Amino acid sequence: MNSLLTFTVPLLCSTLVWGGYLEDDQDVLVPVDWAHVSRLSPSEELELTFALKQQNVHQLEETLRLVSDPDSAQYGKYLSLEEVASLVRPSELTQKVVHHWLQSHGVTNCLTVHTQDFMQCTMSREVAEMLLPGSKFHRYIKDGHSLVRSSSPYSVHDDVHQHLDFVGGLHRFPPNRQDLSKAKKSSGKHTHLKAWLHLGVTPAILRQRYNLTAADVGSAQNNSQAVAQFLEQYYHPADLAEFMSMFGSSFKHMSKVDRVVGTQGGGKAGLEASLDVEYIMSTGANISTWVFTNPGRHESQEPFLQWMVLLSNMSDLPHVHTISYGDDEDSLSAAYMMRINTEFMKAGVRGISLLFASGDSGAGCRHLTKGRNSFRPSFPASSPFVTTVGGTSFKNPFKVTYEVTDYISGGGFSNIFKMPDYQASAVDSYLKAVAASLPPQTYFNTSGRAYPDMAALSDNYWVVSNRVPIPWVSGTSASTPVVGGMLALINDQRLLKGLPALGFLNPRLYKLKGQALFDVTEGCHLGCLDEQVQGKGFCAAPSWDPVTGWGTPNYPALLAALLK
Repeated sequence: MNSLLTFTVPLLCSTLVWGGYLEDDQDVLVPVDWAHVSRLSPSEELELTFALKQQNVHQLEETLRLVSDPDSAQYGKYLSLEEVASLVRPSELTQKVVHHWLQSHGVTNCLTVHTQDFMQCTMSREVAEMLLPGSKFHRYIKDGHSLVRSSSPYSVHDDVHQHLDFVGGLHRFPPNRQDLSKAKKSSGKHTHLKAWLHLGVTPAILRQRYNLTAADVGSAQNNSQAVAQFLEQYYHPADLAEFMSMFGSSFKHMSKVDRVVGTQGGGKAGLEASLDVEYIMSTGANISTWVFTNPGRHESQEPFLQWMVLLSNMSDLPHVHTISYGDDEDSLSAAYMMRINTEFMKAGVRGISLLFASGDSGAGCRHLTKGRNSFRPSFPASSPFVTTVGGTSFKNPFKVTYEVTDYISGGGFSNIFKMPDYQASAVDSYLKAVAASLPPQTYFNTSGRAYPDMAALSDNYWVVSNRVPIPWVSGTSASTPVVGGMLALINDQRLLKGLPALGFLNPRLYKLKGQALFDVTEGCHLGCLDEQVQGKGFCAAPSWDPVTGWGTPNYPALLAALLK
């Protein structure tokens, strides 16, 4: 890992002129579950992250397309961190102007990253509010956790406006974890339970459904996988060890995480964190696993943004990362989402596969005006440069049968990102095939990036957390690490054959056109509870659909397809 670089800004002189807002569309409302404590005193310190404008973003996107397209001569020819830095590093002018601006306000305690496109600076509240006119910093508290945020929009001087994408640490409250449900859903008659009876999803059930054998475990020395956790979500090593002793007897596995990046906090384990680690390590069995844990080094820091900064500063990273978090697109500024999208491209050109949960609110619902609603896309699930994983249930919840849509499975169409070329044909086919039964087009953007890309079981999992086995845990937070573990297994076989890691999967996944996946064709997910759609969003259909993507993995077939 490259360490963060400390620097002192050179002394320059100039007159700064007030400019405009960088994120005028950012939702600045304080979530109802965060209570106001007080205004920060002028001398209290906080940390802000400055996202400097990058160069060659279009070239970066084209490079990602070429290294991710199996029909390209550049396929799998990934870039090093240094090569990525050389491509996107902010211009000398941008760096000079931003450094000068900070120095002119007395801000010199800053860190930068290897790609030089992020700076993290510590300063007093008084200085921060002079630096960013309009900002007003307050302390908020939730469940004993303290946080500093600005209660009003910020602006920047004209001198620097064109050199920054956004400033982090002001508005976005910590990301929502996908809601994990412990409620057992009952559906169907359960009177004909035969040989494949089960009482909840475990590693053995997943291996049975997705056709993994005891031999399907990792062995490559240079392979690794990772999960990222935010918001004081920690796993406990003792929980992982107990989970593996209970559920891992039929396959070779590891019972310890190899590396924790960040600080593991004390207190209770989080159900989310326990789930992520236990299932990526039981599906991606015997593969070195890292945990990125990001409460933020400072209470004003954004944990998800902090994780992105880490990826820009580490030359050695796992090949697969799974993240079970999301925010509503409409709660975030377009500038923020576009920049995070670029960060995903930076990871993709390095051969990293990023998997995000599609969400647990179906199509979502946003109230626009009286009597008028629309579906509500989730980000980062809606990014064109990640692989998004939806959720399914067994048709018979107590038997290993075929799968149907889990009604919570997030999916839909982005209002921010245009539909990428790799999926245009598949989505067009879906829209034409089910045209008569689609929700009204006022509810969604037919030209936006459509998600999810694939799915896996997301219903009725067993998890060990705080040494207690917990049944009936559900959510796409479960399906995402399961798919991630399988991709890590495929990477293992590719690396053993001297092939590059899979990297950004979507261009290749959509060229398979559902080959090697179990198509999910039954069930609908949640939508708006109004007269127009009556609680229903989109429905599954043959081939790709915006509920389960292309379907769920048939591991041996997927391995064969992706080893070519």
